[in-house]
Amino acid sequence: MNNLNSILIEGNLVRDPLLRSTSKGTQICSMSIASNRYYKHDSNAAYEKEVSFFDVETWAKLAEVCYAKGKKGRGVRVVGRLKQNRWNDTDGKWHSRISIVAEHVEFRPEFRKEGRPPVDSFDDEDYSGNESAEPEMEMAGSRHAEKELEAVAF
Repeated sequence: MNNLNSILIEGNLVRDPLLRSTSKGTQICSMSIASNRYYKHDSNAAYEKEVSFFDVETWAKLAEVCYAKGKKGRGVRVVGRLKQNRWNDTDGKWHSRISIVAEHVEFRPEFRKEGRPPVDSFDDEDYSGNESAEPEMEMAGSRHAEKELEAVAF
């Protein structure tokens, strides 16, 4: 029986994603996400901001999509699992690094500059590493709801 290992994180991409492939040709996309947390030390204090950075990797088709859709500053929501890499350096010292292996990625909508309306790309902004799974549908207004219903009907 596997133990539970699941994480959900929201934030913004710190830099453009990097795409590479294994020796067998499987695509891997690496991304870094900054996630903000706001808190107060006491009830009279102003809010303070704490930023945490997380390394995320995606595989196969999900990696290709993340590389194509991701860019520095874009908001993302990632659902996945934690993975620990351990290695021994040339001096014999052990190192450890924890990263997130994404199984599902959602991109926040992009907005055009100079006061133009938002880019309407809601339909294809939700991706899952499991191609047989249906994406979660969020009703974000009647116009988007109609498009989602059309997509589900096919």
